[in-house]
Amino acid sequence: MRIVVVDDDRLVAVSLKTILETEGRIQVVATGQDGEEALFLYQKHQPDVLLMDIRMSHMSGLEAAEKIITQYHDARILFLTTFSDDAYIIKALHIGAKGYILKQDYEGIAPALEAVYKGQTVFGGQVLDKLPGFMQEDSFDYAQAGITPKEYEIIELVSQGFSNKEISEKTFLSEGTIRNYLSNILNKLELRDRTQLAVFYYNSDFAANKM
Repeated sequence: MRIVVVDDDRLVAVSLKTILETEGRIQVVATGQDGEEALFLYQKHQPDVLLMDIRMSHMSGLEAAEKIITQYHDARILFLTTFSDDAYIIKALHIGAKGYILKQDYEGIAPALEAVYKGQTVFGGQVLDKLPGFMQEDSFDYAQAGITPKEYEIIELVSQGFSNKEISEKTFLSEGTIRNYLSNILNKLELRDRTQLAVFYYNSDFAANKM
């Protein structure tokens, strides 16, 4: 797996490179210190995953991520930061980041990168605890939008971070069928990808309309 690490603390970036490359499964192809460098390095290397801080000089990680995802829709961006501010988390998810973990969870960085590389959405423990609190007061009627009970089940599993393979095993459906379900769900809800679906789910009062 090829990744780019961007952190405003050069020592942190270099240390992450050393730690992540220890086992040999991850190659850090470049490191940077701000959002502008993140843009340049992503365009140059087009890594499998971009591991990036949020608060940085010149251009924040959130600004850089939004520009990158606008240009590269399949970009996998994992935020690694010391800040668990609600506004940052919501913004990161809305722009399509694939995960948000805290630097305190350093032992989980490599597994999180692996998960994002495999197409999963990853949240650190403290971040995951916050997600239900982001729900809006107004409920969303999934049935009115044409979402079937089976599709709703898949929405729940996607929002919990399970991959298509894992969902396939849990629902006893083929991965191809899961992909078709997911495509139909995104079309019905007018969403771009599974990350936006997870954000939509947590921004809805799903308990009030659970099928």
